[in-house]
Amino acid sequence: MIAYKSAWFCSTVLIILAGCASTPVKDQEAEGSPADIYIQLGVAHMQEGNYETAVVKLQKALAIDPKYPSAHSVLGLAYSQLGNKSRAEQHFKEALALAPNDSGILNNYGQFLCQLGRPQEAEQMFTKAVQNPLYAAPEKAHTNAGLCAARNKDFARAEQHLQEALRINRRLPIALLELAKLSYQLKRYLPARDYLERYTGVAPHTPQSLQLGIQIERELGNDNAVESYSQILKSKFPRSNESRQFMEGEENGQFAY
Repeated sequence: MIAYKSAWFCSTVLIILAGCASTPVKDQEAEGSPADIYIQLGVAHMQEGNYETAVVKLQKALAIDPKYPSAHSVLGLAYSQLGNKSRAEQHFKEALALAPNDSGILNNYGQFLCQLGRPQEAEQMFTKAVQNPLYAAPEKAHTNAGLCAARNKDFARAEQHLQEALRINRRLPIALLELAKLSYQLKRYLPARDYLERYTGVAPHTPQSLQLGIQIERELGNDNAVESYSQILKSKFPRSNESRQFMEGEENGQFAY
């Protein structure tokens, strides 16, 4: 049975910046300034996993403009990845004090709060983010809210948020895959199959999506589909944990998942 784990969140900064969470909207008066350039450098280093270097660049942005909300928010993301939760929250709060209605900041802070195990506060941030009619990507906050709710076993709220994300963008890979996982968790195997097929129509398979396909088709008694998914898993991702678990299960004559 699939468990909702922190790895199912956007646990790397690359995904945080490009997918679930979002970099705040640039402050108009600071765009193109030296502070803005340092923020872009900080983001680039975060995408490469160089968080400490990113912090140095972002601190230079704040040295130029201590009241730049975007710098505080991205610095919050960087400190979060470095495990410095107190400094991360300090910068998120400073960002919101400067720009209380910035949906990008609200979304990032909401995800951070959920990872800290504070889902009620996180839900407040996500809700405020999507209530802003100027927010260009409300599906991101809805997706994060759904992930947070699923992590905390509030499956009804998780489904509500993820469905809303798909209403806005029906081709959103993260929401489709998470709804497939959620449907499997709730033993709704046919909807789980449908969501997974929709996911593979817009995104490439991962070891996790292939594992999920095996689980779903096994429950539906479709041995051919199980074999197809397992062959792709073993050929494309032979060193993944999912492939190793599956092959160990085959050797033992037991189901691996």
